[in-house]
Amino acid sequence: MDQKRLFLAIALSIAILLGFQFLMPPAPKPAVAPIAATTPAAGTSSAAAPASGVPGNTAPVAAAAAAPLEVPRVKFTAPRVQGSVSLLGARLDDLVLRDYRETIQPEAKQVRLLEPRGGKEPTFVQFGWTAAEGSGVAVPDEDSIWTPSGELAPGQKLTLSWDNKAGVIYELVLGVDANYLFAVEQRVRNTSAKPVSLYPWSRVRRDYTPVTAGYYVLHEGMLGVLDGKLHDDDLTYAKVKEKGEKSAGLALGLKGVSGWAGITDKYWLTALVPDKGAKQDLAFRYVAGGAGGYQVDFLAVDPTAIAPGASASSTARVFAGAKEVHLLDTYEKVEGIVNFDKAVDFGWFYFLTKPFFYAIDWIYGQVGNFGVAILIFTTLIKGLFFPLANKSYRSMAKMKELGPKMTILREQYKDNQQELQKKMMELYRTEKVNPASGCLPIFIQIPVFFSLYKVIFVTIEMRHAPFFGWIRDLSSVDPTNIFNLFGLIPFDPTTLPMFGSMLHLGVWPVLMGFTMYFQQRLNPPPPDPVQAKLFQYMPILFTFMMGSFPAGLVIYWSWNNLLTIAQQSYIMSQAKRAKPAKA
Repeated sequence: MDQKRLFLAIALSIAILLGFQFLMPPAPKPAVAPIAATTPAAGTSSAAAPASGVPGNTAPVAAAAAAPLEVPRVKFTAPRVQGSVSLLGARLDDLVLRDYRETIQPEAKQVRLLEPRGGKEPTFVQFGWTAAEGSGVAVPDEDSIWTPSGELAPGQKLTLSWDNKAGVIYELVLGVDANYLFAVEQRVRNTSAKPVSLYPWSRVRRDYTPVTAGYYVLHEGMLGVLDGKLHDDDLTYAKVKEKGEKSAGLALGLKGVSGWAGITDKYWLTALVPDKGAKQDLAFRYVAGGAGGYQVDFLAVDPTAIAPGASASSTARVFAGAKEVHLLDTYEKVEGIVNFDKAVDFGWFYFLTKPFFYAIDWIYGQVGNFGVAILIFTTLIKGLFFPLANKSYRSMAKMKELGPKMTILREQYKDNQQELQKKMMELYRTEKVNPASGCLPIFIQIPVFFSLYKVIFVTIEMRHAPFFGWIRDLSSVDPTNIFNLFGLIPFDPTTLPMFGSMLHLGVWPVLMGFTMYFQQRLNPPPPDPVQAKLFQYMPILFTFMMGSFPAGLVIYWSWNNLLTIAQQSYIMSQAKRAKPAKA
């Protein structure tokens, strides 16, 4: 019974780790050309024609055809972002992050988050108005040229205005802080003799299907928080497309009074944050045509009525930047953006992953190296579970001592399994051994392992963080490979067909395999020859599996094994010393 339970625990661990492999397929093929759609007629609403008289169906959907890159623009530079605003359609569609580059090379390009139509990866943010049905008032569209005044910079504001030549003047007032948050005020002045009725809207649009990391444990696509609840289920690009094609482009419609929503990548986020308390309809949409477009939009539930000679305004914010945990927390507290930290995919084990991040990040602030912080954190975790682990390892030590007696019982009662189980239980009671307790360290490590994996994998703070020597990015795999003698042979084995993806094995995964082998030697061997053979091959299997895991996780696992070896060796030496005294 003891070996079966231990075997079950090990098998469960293998299943989980193998699951990671299957749930993390290779990156999909690059997306095809951007979407091209019909351009609305000048002077009309940029929204798609209403499906009915329901205001919730009048949010903008159709995108204009690919526009030239050379359009009138207003450039801006802030401490952490720079780019430009297109005066054609009043779109924020040009934004790069000044603090982040695509690779660890210092000359690498800065990360681009927003790109104009006509580029390879068109993504933009836009604000506008939809006229109430039957009002006949002209609103700005995709081809409207706006007039700028002022400057967009921290402490300064840029005002864009458009006159419909019928007495209604539209204005967008844009501001930016020292990080990634833009403030947008939508103003309307009615100088005509007739009242107007308008629905303000805002949208984030991505007119291509991006190449995602393809990991099941990482959400990439659309997401949002509405009235305190996170919505990201079924909002990957593939699922939104599937649903959108079946429901006229509308993937999911939600109503609420507070929240935020946008499009997320692994490390980056572009999100709309309506004014708190404003009644808005939130929609996640797929728009067919070309490579397909993906849109997140907010639309006012009730129209804004503006009497002759009066004016009206509404405010919103746009986040466009890196998903830095502490910055998101600050925006949640200072700006009141509810659950903004949920933009980081901490997953089901949020109650573990976020505290783990805080702990590792704090240690990093003391030592200045994320890899060292992981080692220290692992040591603290081992110390936390020290009493429980000691009890388990003592039980395993006793089980190892009982090996010969158990072998005799198996031989004596090999034809009577019921009697064998009975004698086994009597032996456990006599020797005061709990066979299940030896499995506890393995089960304890599973959620800790997974939570730490999530922290290393999803938090941008680990991105491009160096360790020592050749490990220059803890979030990437160990770059060395024993199959080309660590670069001495000018050949990349991973390019080979079929099994090439398995032929990457760095130094750290090999070290991890050795630590696992030595740890296994301290455990009681299974009396069953088949199980014993399986256990012998486990370090090799895990070594190859770890070859594709982030270096930070492999370093953690190796260090954890070393601590376990030291702890088990100490307990077993103590048990041997106590045995003669007991006799």
